[in-house]
Amino acid sequence: MKRIVHHAVYDTLADWETGHATAHLRNGRYMREPGGFEIVTVGLTRDPVVTMGGVRLTPDLALGDLSPAGSALLILPGADLWDAGDSLAPFARKAGEFLDAGVPVAAICGATAGLAREGLLDERDHTSAVVHYLQAQQGYAGAGRYLDRDAVLGGDLITAGPTEPVAFAREIFRRLDVYRPEVLDAWFRLFGHSDATAFEVLAAA
Repeated sequence: MKRIVHHAVYDTLADWETGHATAHLRNGRYMREPGGFEIVTVGLTRDPVVTMGGVRLTPDLALGDLSPAGSALLILPGADLWDAGDSLAPFARKAGEFLDAGVPVAAICGATAGLAREGLLDERDHTSAVVHYLQAQQGYAGAGRYLDRDAVLGGDLITAGPTEPVAFAREIFRRLDVYRPEVLDAWFRLFGHSDATAFEVLAAA
């Protein structure tokens, strides 16, 4: 059976932030083990949502039915709603359950602010758009663990800012250990820097 990656979906979701990760996890190309992952979308309810780009999605699963058991990863994309109140706070609380269970969580853009408000960044290395963005979040006390990098893997937590979807995917692949080191390096050089020489390594994989 394929391992499952859970992908949160909600209104105003930033379409571009998770596509590199989900597409390559699903197709299984270049991986150590063939087969890839199943991507299961999770909404607050099963009601359709509309992304920032206007794409209408119907979640596979409601958040109340989501458990860390049987999941390989929870992905939280950015969205305008992360900065517009507490409607997405249940996703941050669910992320805490995943981390407590030792199941990795990947948060990008505004989702990092949601985790900051839950105190989930205070004891873990992390990044975001800028540290000042997180310092504006009530409940955040993790500035000492903030790293000014494109993306950060801190134990079971992957974080990135809104302009780093490729680096975000790279750290997801690193945490899930799906590529050999030289393949992961080549993947990032190709998709992150348009380095054509990296394709030879991927083709050999």
